[in-house]
Amino acid sequence: MEELKTTALKEEEFTKRIDMNVWKKLFAYAWKHKRVLISSCAIMAIVGLIDLIYPQLTRYAIDNIIADGSEAGLAKLPMFAVFYFLMIIIQGFGVWFFVSHNGKLEMLISYDIRQDAFKKLQQLSFSYYDKTAVGNIMSRMVSDIPRLSEMISWAVTDLLWSSVFIIGCLIMLLVTNWKLALVVLVVFPPIAVICVYFQRKILKEHRVVRKQNSIITGAFNEAITGAVTTKTLVREERNNMEFEAEAGRMKKASIRAAMFSAMFTPIVMTLGSIGTAIALYAGGRTVIAPTIFGASMTIGVLSTFISYTNSLFDPIQQLAGILAEMQSAQASAERVISLIEAKSDITDTDEVIEKYGDCFEPKRENWESITGEVEFRNVSFSYKDGEKVLTDFNLHVRCGETIALVGETGAGKSTIVNLVCRFYEPTEGEVLIDGVDYRERSQLWLQSRLGYVLQSPHLFSGSIADNIRYARPEASDDEVREAARLVHADTFIDKLEKGYATEVGEGGVRLSTGQKQLISFARVILADPRIFVLDEATSSIDTETEMLIQDAIKTVLENRTSFIVAHRLSTIRSADRILVIRGGKITEAGTHSELLALKGYYYNLYTTQFTESNTHRLLDNK
Repeated sequence: MEELKTTALKEEEFTKRIDMNVWKKLFAYAWKHKRVLISSCAIMAIVGLIDLIYPQLTRYAIDNIIADGSEAGLAKLPMFAVFYFLMIIIQGFGVWFFVSHNGKLEMLISYDIRQDAFKKLQQLSFSYYDKTAVGNIMSRMVSDIPRLSEMISWAVTDLLWSSVFIIGCLIMLLVTNWKLALVVLVVFPPIAVICVYFQRKILKEHRVVRKQNSIITGAFNEAITGAVTTKTLVREERNNMEFEAEAGRMKKASIRAAMFSAMFTPIVMTLGSIGTAIALYAGGRTVIAPTIFGASMTIGVLSTFISYTNSLFDPIQQLAGILAEMQSAQASAERVISLIEAKSDITDTDEVIEKYGDCFEPKRENWESITGEVEFRNVSFSYKDGEKVLTDFNLHVRCGETIALVGETGAGKSTIVNLVCRFYEPTEGEVLIDGVDYRERSQLWLQSRLGYVLQSPHLFSGSIADNIRYARPEASDDEVREAARLVHADTFIDKLEKGYATEVGEGGVRLSTGQKQLISFARVILADPRIFVLDEATSSIDTETEMLIQDAIKTVLENRTSFIVAHRLSTIRSADRILVIRGGKITEAGTHSELLALKGYYYNLYTTQFTESNTHRLLDNK
């Protein structure tokens, strides 16, 4: 159950009651399109007023046409029918206008929220992705946002209609017979109490549902990406049991929420019916003879009163339903707002943004050039969980120098290069680029001059050419081919049936690891970086491809500052300096030959790998 527990731990917990501040932030998205919103609200107000007119038309027809029974009364019928039909036409047009505009508003709100959420995901630092599961993010983008956009767009106009209609009904009831109206309204306090009780219950269960939905989405993602591992370790049955347990929790919470919702509506309807029954009984007695509620009323007036009483509880039920829906959507609202308002651990100051711009609106004309000198000055670094990796770390790298980092897993090698790239920032101390603390420059200023090749390169769906020119979409076909040639990727690309137009598949599944690595190299070369980082870039490839990459590295790294995190020491023998990192500190430093002469950690590591490599070669020859 460990995989699913991990996902659950990374899902945020929301325990507050309904928070109007969250909804104000979401309703602001509707207000961005105020012309559409106001026009829809205006039409719905008109529709609500027409609904208030219908009972008066019924009263008029009963008292002045039907009850009259004379020729004069019947003569009024044609004009009455025309007016009634006109009201129907106007209301029908209003409903059509409302539905079409609210559908448009829903799509606009969904678009805006998704844009802001995706923009935020581009801005957030690596630490956010370290602690947030992919399934949680996907659930918010794919499930929560559409639900909220639908809720916001329709709830605003529904609330307006219900409010207008309730106020109108109350006025009409009080004007018609205020004593009888007060008796009917006695059912309102119980309805209010029931609304509060059920809304709390519904909100609690829906928070559980949304959390479990994120966990299940994460489980789907892991099941798909880890399908091969699952098969090879024969984990199908256990994975299914784990998934069934999480899905079962969501099912139980969903059933409880549905039960509370199902109980809520009929209880409100029952209380509304009691109010109507009171009005019918008391009003009926008043029609026959005067009572404590006043002089006798006509059948038409009674009909109107009963109609308003029935109509009064319809929008109350609708308001209760909207409030219940807001309660159930509160969890989604909290999750989406928490994403949009998530704070990045790495941000540029206002002064830096003013001069250099940000990642969406860079002011490249103010950017200084980068030569590639890098310095760590008394740098300490700890991850958010408190794990300390570097302590008072110092390193000066000259422009164009190639630095290799070797050491045990967890020694801090990748942390060092991630600090160079400003994917993380020092907890203490400074990282200087060309003699200036890189926090005095924008993130994009540095990262647009970086080239980073990972141990497991990621390719995007599309063609090989698309992936090579990912950092420079404007690059010509000749430039793409030249980048591929420099890293010897053209050797296998030209053999493919469609060449550079070959589709790589999702994540590059149609290519071997070595081929993906070569394309990743070509992609970085095309970007022409000043600082180059190779993080275990040759540890997962075959010997033949490694030789191609080693040859490419000599050409590519020339006159560029470069950091190579290496597992295979054969790839770093030509480095200007090799640093042995142990416990976040440099324990050995020098060229390949100098470190071998020391006969220390590097010597032992190299001779062990050399012996293993020769042993494998002899066995292969046999």
